[in-house]
Amino acid sequence: MTDLVRVLVADDQALLRGSFHALIDTTPDLTVVGEAANGAEAVELARTLRPDVVLMDVRMPRLDGIEATRQIHQDTRTPQARVLMLTMFDLDAHVFAALRAGAAGFLLKDTPPADLLNAIRVVAAGEALLAPTVTRRLIAEFARRPGPERPLPRALDGVTDRERQVLTLVARGLSNTEIADHLHLSLATVKTYIGRLLTKLHARDRAQLVITAYESGLVTAAP
Repeated sequence: MTDLVRVLVADDQALLRGSFHALIDTTPDLTVVGEAANGAEAVELARTLRPDVVLMDVRMPRLDGIEATRQIHQDTRTPQARVLMLTMFDLDAHVFAALRAGAAGFLLKDTPPADLLNAIRVVAAGEALLAPTVTRRLIAEFARRPGPERPLPRALDGVTDRERQVLTLVARGLSNTEIADHLHLSLATVKTYIGRLLTKLHARDRAQLVITAYESGLVTAAP
């Protein structure tokens, strides 16, 4: 089994697609398997090319990135594909919708090249990833929503104090390694806690844990 991460690049701007393609193909552990110019094409190529990661623009013609992400996430033909979404603005109102659609990560298009490549690796490994500025904006935006428009909180009954600590750090965008360092735990122990959280909270992936943390009120906007 190869460790090579297969990437599909989806962006309606040919120049950006080409730039991402060239950048990704310069690294020995990543390779671009295809390019899509719109959301509908991204869904179709994800089905035929079976990428590990789809680098997805939020705003595209025919089918936007959020709906394309939802279709890829729910399609039984693309079970391994994880979507890393890109946007030009950290104030993008679609971040929460993208996570709900199944996106595993969210970054700004001006992210430094090395960070973008690392983000692809992180998402391919099964971890959720949010740019720090996007995370802060997401929390603040969710906290400002009027009560009737907010989803019903998910109960955290049965979640231990230590698991709550881990869940909080997951929602803040920390990686497993960063959580282990912060809580002075081994990496294996952190993975065990996250596995338990996924089971207890009926979350399909790490990004869903982030949403649960927001909806339950465990993570709130800073005063």
